[in-house]
Amino acid sequence: MIENKRIFITGGAGFIANSLIKNLIDKNSITVYDTFQRDTLTASGLINHKNLAIVKGDVLDSELLNKSMMGHEIVVHAAGIAGIDTVIKNPVNTMKVNMIGTANALEAAHLNDKTERFIDFSTSEIFGSMAFKSRESDETVSGSAGEARWTYAVSKLAGEHLAHAYHTMYELPTITVRPFNVYGPGQTGEGAMQIFIKKALKNEDIFINGDGSQIRAWCFVDDFVDCLMSCLTSENAIGESFNLGNARAVITTLGLAQTVCRVLGSESKIHFRDQLSADIELRIPSVEKTEKLLGFKAKVDLEEGILRTANYFKSL
Repeated sequence: MIENKRIFITGGAGFIANSLIKNLIDKNSITVYDTFQRDTLTASGLINHKNLAIVKGDVLDSELLNKSMMGHEIVVHAAGIAGIDTVIKNPVNTMKVNMIGTANALEAAHLNDKTERFIDFSTSEIFGSMAFKSRESDETVSGSAGEARWTYAVSKLAGEHLAHAYHTMYELPTITVRPFNVYGPGQTGEGAMQIFIKKALKNEDIFINGDGSQIRAWCFVDDFVDCLMSCLTSENAIGESFNLGNARAVITTLGLAQTVCRVLGSESKIHFRDQLSADIELRIPSVEKTEKLLGFKAKVDLEEGILRTANYFKSL
């Protein structure tokens, strides 16, 4: 249980951060630091909560970031450029925000003598295009230079290395989490799951990039946040990296589109088109470490998660 803490969340207007805020807002003081380019928070019903403060700022603005973070005990660094379309369109900004922004956040946390815990959001893409039951200690893959897809993975991996360095050199209590295909109510952006669900609810055509044979493990956001809460409270977590995902909810992209249509009773037609860039063919985590050190197991299976997500979008 986390109570009476000052919590600072970069990227706090985003999808996952919004779900975390719901768990913490009633008994803690939370500052959201975000540009609001992606905004789940405003429509969440939390925007006017008495325990919520908002700073509209960019993680590249180190002066504002340092000033805003001072006095907070818990820092969750969820800010970053994500989404394959966005990454391909602006790889320079992707690298800057994900690398320099993370460096700025870590330095601000280091300068803030109140910091009790720093959570850094990395990505499952650091394991490259073929990741089967990948463990936290497995080798990471940077991909070929010049291929836009890997800009995101490399920038996140650099941030992860820096978080470990701050822990080693300055004893900053860092923890790195690697999300594996998180989805659920409130999701914004370019995620396949929410796009398929929105299309299926309207019986619109669903388009898949490539042949649909790509394999993913899908994690419902409530499960992800439950594990994140353990990272915030467990002493075993400090200085570690964790794969956060659901190794049971494994399916091809085509299978996912078909399952969404079946579960929702949709008449959507599924079509294929050329890939935008290099793709991840296989992405399944090993979750042994999260279970051993944090006692975490995902609970929400795929069909239940699809229904709960669809009910959210229907209610809008």
